[in-house]
Amino acid sequence: MRPILVVGSLNMDLVFSVERAPRAGETVKALAFSLAPGGKGANQAVAAGRLGGKVAMVGRVGTDDFGEALLQSLAASRVDTSSVQRLEGVSTGLAAVMVEPGGENRIVVVAGANGKLSPEDLREEDFPAGGILLLQLEIPLPTVKQALRLAKAKGMTTILDPAPAPGREERSLMDDSFFALVDMVTPNQEEAEVLTGIRVEDLPSALEAARRLLHLGVRYGVVKLGREGVLGIDAEGTFRHISGIPVAAVDTTAAGDAFAGGLAVALSEGKDFFEALSWGNRAGALSTTRPGAQPSLPWRKEWEAFGS
Repeated sequence: MRPILVVGSLNMDLVFSVERAPRAGETVKALAFSLAPGGKGANQAVAAGRLGGKVAMVGRVGTDDFGEALLQSLAASRVDTSSVQRLEGVSTGLAAVMVEPGGENRIVVVAGANGKLSPEDLREEDFPAGGILLLQLEIPLPTVKQALRLAKAKGMTTILDPAPAPGREERSLMDDSFFALVDMVTPNQEEAEVLTGIRVEDLPSALEAARRLLHLGVRYGVVKLGREGVLGIDAEGTFRHISGIPVAAVDTTAAGDAFAGGLAVALSEGKDFFEALSWGNRAGALSTTRPGAQPSLPWRKEWEAFGS
């Protein structure tokens, strides 16, 4: 089994269940409130750890109670946290999540300690030769690029989840030299549009966007389609649509992170690209049936039972 390294964010999620999100200037009453460990990086590490991967994480939290809770959640999910540093004088990252009936969500993120993870903080020894690297965009982009450089020098497979969708300034920095370091990019429909300029509304437009992703310089392009599943294409132009799995969605907050964990674990166990997409698709669908970010992420036995 190939080791998996996640370099990314750790957030405490403040989750508000609402009938609908407020309009500008409007106040709505929440139906319920909860705290749940989250952050796209930590979520992906937990997802991979629970699915049986050999996982380590690099990131930053504060010295507050939220930071301690996030470290405990990672450790309980079999993730090595020895390279997650606690910083004095800065808060742990936070995310305010509004969840509507049917599972759709809106999220506001405060970077906190995540914004302090610099390229100089990354250590070559944390990057396992021949392993798999998972990255997202909730840490500074220069740090993401340095992680990619270190990973490629170690012969690692690099997977970028371009979420949250990069703004104009970030996108301008994601040039050919950036994507040359990325083996696989896994946007959802909105993120695919930001990267390719193609509005993804159906399978033909998803395929067009996936082909455009290859033109960026990556070896594999993926477009996540929510309840419609996922479409993937390899460097030879072979593509496949993996259909969505019908579920009664409760909360879609960490579905993309569950997908990333399933994808990485499948690759670590020697599965091919399209089979790995199926693993991720199944993990993502299962995660939407439960509320919260990390609380929704399935263990291997649950994942196996769901697919049987």
